[in-house]
Amino acid sequence: MDIIKLLFVLVLIVVVLRLKKPLYIAILAGVLGTSILYGVGIVQTLKIAVTSSYSYQTIMLILAFYSITFLQRMLEKRRDLVLAEKSLSGLFNSRRVNAMIAPFIIGLLPSAGAVIIAAPIVDNAGGDFISKEDKTFITTYFRHISEAFLPTYSSIILALQLSGVDMTAFVLGMLPMVFILFLLGYLFYVRKIPKETGLPDSKDKKQDVKNLTRSLWTIALAIVIILVLKCPVYLAVIPVIILSFIINKFSLKEIIPMFISAFEFKLIATTVVVMIFKDVLTFTGVINKLPEAFGGLPVPTVIIFALIFLFGTMIAGTQAIIALTIPLAFAAMPGGGVALMILLMCMTYIAMQISPVHICLAIVIEQFNTSFIDLVKRTLPVIILFLIITSGYSYIIYLFQ
Repeated sequence: MDIIKLLFVLVLIVVVLRLKKPLYIAILAGVLGTSILYGVGIVQTLKIAVTSSYSYQTIMLILAFYSITFLQRMLEKRRDLVLAEKSLSGLFNSRRVNAMIAPFIIGLLPSAGAVIIAAPIVDNAGGDFISKEDKTFITTYFRHISEAFLPTYSSIILALQLSGVDMTAFVLGMLPMVFILFLLGYLFYVRKIPKETGLPDSKDKKQDVKNLTRSLWTIALAIVIILVLKCPVYLAVIPVIILSFIINKFSLKEIIPMFISAFEFKLIATTVVVMIFKDVLTFTGVINKLPEAFGGLPVPTVIIFALIFLFGTMIAGTQAIIALTIPLAFAAMPGGGVALMILLMCMTYIAMQISPVHICLAIVIEQFNTSFIDLVKRTLPVIILFLIITSGYSYIIYLFQ
């Protein structure tokens, strides 16, 4: 019965989205629906909402978004994003490479706000050759590929720690699936973009490399600070902003308006509401009941846990489902090893690309002024094919590990 209620809540969110309402309104409807169906009560819901709004995780997300948006404004002011695109074009002379590689590289920055920087590059690469809905998919899809396997992300680190799987073996095992992700994204959408940029081949590749470094050094430095010092995103970005202010010779007249323009209400509102929704769901205990609910299915154990990861990630996010289910999965299948880890991490990647609680999706549809439904429609064919390939690949790894 709890699972049926949960499905009703997800349907409610979809219905509100179909009414062309903003994502934060749809998620808010999901919060109210959850509160009513699970008998949480208005008073308790309000308490959770207040606690969630001022929680450490929520504040960190908002500060990360604000600082990265501020950095984006600086990059735009100095036309560094345009320079980065021209440098990639000079090196490869391909719109397709720009559309795929730029969001992937920027996605190495472990923050949801990374899509804010990647979006305009994909927009320019796609031009009028593809729809804004296709651009939305390409931006978030390629930005998140690194999050599926790199141990620079907290979710991967947590999963490796809880499972005991060797980090190097996992990363190497995931490389073929990374190739598949690039290939599927290319075949379904990127190849619609003409390869030609309309520019002659560059005669000075060395200068192109220098220009690419000059345009993206702020992002690279922020990534290095985060990885080396293990600090929150905003603490890494703020000193980079200060350094850019000095090196790029910004004036106060240029900088002061950015303090206001970097604050985007819809983004902040969506962030807060999504965090409230996750906390209300956690309070109901429905996430903890997923293993029991799927455990009654007459299918192999590995498929049960794959389904738990798929649906659990969609409603609770990557961190929550990893913390809850990885120990259970590896206890139930002690010989799962790298094969099981690859399967489950691929499931989390798949699920997050269509999850209404995924902050990045809220940001990217806001950037391109598209809808969550349109993004899901474009993502589903890729996801289904990737799911089939993942299942076969992980089984092969299991046979030979």
